Amino acid sequence: MRTATRFRLLPIGAACAALTMAMAGPQASAESLRTTQPHPHPHAIAKSTTAKSSTGVGIRADAVGGPPGDPDGGLDDPSAADQEYFAERSAPGVVAPGAYGAAWLQTQFMPHYGPTWKEVTTKPYNADDPRYRDYDSNSSGGAGNVTGRITGLAADNSGHVYAGAANGGVWRSSTGGGNWTPISDGLPAQSTGDLELDGSGRLWYATGEANTASDTFTGAGVFVLSDPAHGQFSVFNRVGGKELESTSIRKIRFIGDTVYAATTRGLYSHSATNLWGPWKLEFAPNPDFLPGGSQAADPHAPYKNIVNDVTADPKDPSKLIAAIGWRSGDAYNGFYTKVGGAWTKITDSLGDLPNTPANIGAVTFAHSADNSIFYVIDEDPTQIANPKSSLGGVYSSTTGPFGPWKKIADSASLEASGSAETGATYNPGVQSWYNQFLQVDPADPKHVYLGLEEVYESHDAGATWNTVGPYWNFTYACWNIDPAKQTGDCSPTTHSDQHAVAIGSVGGKSFVVVGNDGGAYKRPVDGKLDANGHAADWQSLNDGSIRTLQYYSVGVGADPSGKGVAVSGGLQDNGQSILRNGDTVMGSNFGGDGGQTLVDAANGCNIAEEYTNLNIWVTNDCGQNVSTDYSTSTEYSVAPNDGLNGTARFIAPFTADIKDPNHWVAGGQHVAVQSHGYAIRDSSEWTDIYDFGAGNYASAVAESGGKIYAAWCGAGCNTVGFTRGIAVGNADGTGWHQLNLPADGSVLPNRYLSSLAVDPNDSNHVYVTVSGFSRAWTEGPGAGVGHVYESRDGGTTWKDLSANLPDIPADSLVITDHGGLAVSTDLGVFYRGAHDRTWSVLGEHLPTNATLQLKQGPDGYLYAATHGRGIWKLRMP
Repeated sequence: MRTATRFRLLPIGAACAALTMAMAGPQASAESLRTTQPHPHPHAIAKSTTAKSSTGVGIRADAVGGPPGDPDGGLDDPSAADQEYFAERSAPGVVAPGAYGAAWLQTQFMPHYGPTWKEVTTKPYNADDPRYRDYDSNSSGGAGNVTGRITGLAADNSGHVYAGAANGGVWRSSTGGGNWTPISDGLPAQSTGDLELDGSGRLWYATGEANTASDTFTGAGVFVLSDPAHGQFSVFNRVGGKELESTSIRKIRFIGDTVYAATTRGLYSHSATNLWGPWKLEFAPNPDFLPGGSQAADPHAPYKNIVNDVTADPKDPSKLIAAIGWRSGDAYNGFYTKVGGAWTKITDSLGDLPNTPANIGAVTFAHSADNSIFYVIDEDPTQIANPKSSLGGVYSSTTGPFGPWKKIADSASLEASGSAETGATYNPGVQSWYNQFLQVDPADPKHVYLGLEEVYESHDAGATWNTVGPYWNFTYACWNIDPAKQTGDCSPTTHSDQHAVAIGSVGGKSFVVVGNDGGAYKRPVDGKLDANGHAADWQSLNDGSIRTLQYYSVGVGADPSGKGVAVSGGLQDNGQSILRNGDTVMGSNFGGDGGQTLVDAANGCNIAEEYTNLNIWVTNDCGQNVSTDYSTSTEYSVAPNDGLNGTARFIAPFTADIKDPNHWVAGGQHVAVQSHGYAIRDSSEWTDIYDFGAGNYASAVAESGGKIYAAWCGAGCNTVGFTRGIAVGNADGTGWHQLNLPADGSVLPNRYLSSLAVDPNDSNHVYVTVSGFSRAWTEGPGAGVGHVYESRDGGTTWKDLSANLPDIPADSLVITDHGGLAVSTDLGVFYRGAHDRTWSVLGEHLPTNATLQLKQGPDGYLYAATHGRGIWKLRMP
């Protein structure tokens, strides 16, 4: 199970005043760089050495890419893939705050064209579906039903659970989990940073995920719902003014009558009783790098004012301690305290807890209900490239947050907990900059839950630990791939990569609920352990009613049954899903991260899927071979050379010729072709026909009748030194040349080229979509203006068709059967008729989410893959 790696929903009928209030809302995160470490399926590795690591692909739009090396000496993460998603939306420069908000506001006043979108992925998604039990899936790992990443949780003592999705908004359950209802669809931002209930029972929703992952988005501030058991969030529920727009919030903490927000742009405070008035900036260690500051345009500005958490001395709540710093290291990283109104960095000894900038990264605090024990997690920036772990340690203090602190766990001790058979299954803390939670049992100061990649539990304040939520069950003797045994004799576990936790009760029985890259899971607070020391009672709460799946792609083909269609899609950290006609649950036929998807329109069981970085696999039976023997597998590793070498983008493009479904083109550093279609069986059947050059990778490919267009980006596709272009040539390797696209943006904007579409009636008639923002928001050279361009002469000249299209990253384009254009963006889907000159919002009720790909199905529907609210379809008028 490769880990991975996360938006906004359209307010319904909001008044103009409310629209103005939220207009500067959701923007891609300033710290959304993520590099996940290798989490390959153990059996996939045994079968093929081409399995790649899971690297979250970046997504941000109001900052620059992660610095290749911090000026203060802290190295950034080892992989460039974490910058990809971000660079698409920001290159070639810095994007000013408010870009997303301005685009979102424009959509509120645009006309709509077409019928209502229909949600496709409404069934539960069973990652352990026995129909897809083989050595190339994660089925039988023990995670059960899954959904998209959950990054915020809250629970009360009357059975209400509130789950905040990374890109899917807030969902409510009134039954202790399950039977979920969305309650934040009226907000301009659906990215969750934190979710908390205060002492009065109000639900606080801090928007903007701050996990510094690849596909995180910023938010529109903090919203409060006074009656969360029955109400719905609206733009009128916002606390304060615009101070927290276009930022991310990692934690909100209540200290006395004040609420504190630990954000990516400093520490803010606000009265928790009087919700009017602006948020106060309590402290920013490097204020010149804040928006409007003298250093705001510096490439490192997004990393200079990150506050991870804050807590207070219980004996004197005016004495605060804040954990501050970029997870990859900076000279300002450290613990800061406020005493007498002034903030200073702590230089005195904190016991075992480091107080040196080099060793303080992402930090999470927790304390017992009686304040007798404080706990903290610290990620060590100097170890961020360590394939074993970047965890500095877990610490406790019985004298308050100023210590002295005692180390109670580190990677080695967690891995050694219990025996080799019962301990952790995967390098504890290898992604501790991304995976963190701490929760103390309100009834027992020594009973604590710790979340990293796995879930750990201690009943003795950290002296001993049990791995109650293993990464998966594959490494244990109890595991068995036999479909009849589900996970063999192992207990169900949670999905990996932990982000959120809460304790509540229903019917007088307490439970703990955890949120991770696969959704939400719960068990009794004092649950049972099996013979291996793992929890015996995890229950998946992902019953199909909480639909927050994060798709990168979608593919549709006729179901071989002769009825309906089979719909497939690649997902963030949830493999490849498949939904066939008549299914009561979706299955997972490929594991890990799912990238691009190619499906035979005539037979939906002919599927090619990307395991990331152009590592392509193909199946001809929907992956439903139920094989416990490698020799009988019907899934084949067929990566081209760039997929074998890793010289391709994390989500790399490949597609079929629109006139010949058996001729495929793929793009990494090279353009590669193969002519065996879904009958391909080996990587050697690909031929490299064009080389972009080292460091240059394809961003989009399209082919019609043997003529190929291939867009690319260079300089690592990062914002510094960004280049881009389009190469055109023939599938037989002849006629290849670069189009004349000057870097000054005089022909096409000097921004990321996200998709290509060729007119099936004229291979010289081609369209290209452009990501990022226009020069109104982007300071880099040649940023240009438009997002959709047309050429009728094979790319010699281009015409801007953007007109009234919102200034928002464009992701995918489809030429409809009637010659119209459907374009998906980070704010939904737009349509321009064949004889129109302006754009409309396509259809009704599609969540205003990052819609990463559009595909036309053989059933006449247009399918949309959203990165946070599943797959939707619409029948074009």
